[in-house]
Amino acid sequence: MRFAVPVFPGSNCDTDCVKAVRDVLDQPVDLVWHQEKRLDSYDAIILPGGFSYGDYLRTGALARFSPVMESVQEAAEKGKLVLGICNGFQVLLEAGLLPGAMRVNDHLKFRCDIQPLQVVNNRLPFTLDYTEGETIRLPIAHGEGNYYCDPDTLQQLRERGQIAFRYEGENPNGSVGAIAGIVNERGNVLGLMPHPERAVHQWMGSADGAKMLTSMLRYWGESHGAA
Repeated sequence: MRFAVPVFPGSNCDTDCVKAVRDVLDQPVDLVWHQEKRLDSYDAIILPGGFSYGDYLRTGALARFSPVMESVQEAAEKGKLVLGICNGFQVLLEAGLLPGAMRVNDHLKFRCDIQPLQVVNNRLPFTLDYTEGETIRLPIAHGEGNYYCDPDTLQQLRERGQIAFRYEGENPNGSVGAIAGIVNERGNVLGLMPHPERAVHQWMGSADGAKMLTSMLRYWGESHGAA
């Protein structure tokens, strides 16, 4: 299984994602510049966190028009796995690959912490190695993580099993339904505000993010006969 990590001007979690894939999965992974137009040789794409284009207009609003995003769209349509973390989640929302929008945290402060989450749906390509209802701990670091969607969309997300993770206990940003991560209707595109790539070894404070990567490899292997 081959991974690509697009790099936008302002990305700062790209190298963390590369190291996590190598450490946990020992699979090939490449950084690709945002002007790259072909991702055909990759099976999974991880959009990293950071401040793409400085977030000067709106988080993810400019990155959404980068040439690489056309290839990300094509990869999603082909059923390849797309994981958007923090700013990557915001880019996926801006690109229309996931429903809803992102707002500033309801307390108007940047929040950096390790947050407990509940695994809502463990039947997704990204959650197979978790148990349903399992509590995991992942770092958060964002000022605009307040996920919003209208009531009809929220109902659809619930009915179709598209809510992957919820915040447990305190909701750190005021997101609707305490949502921390959602998938598209097909289930092959996941966006989440917490950082799994920063929680793949116990010395990081949690290793719970590693199962997200092993789930992706397991899904791909079971779907395609080999990793």
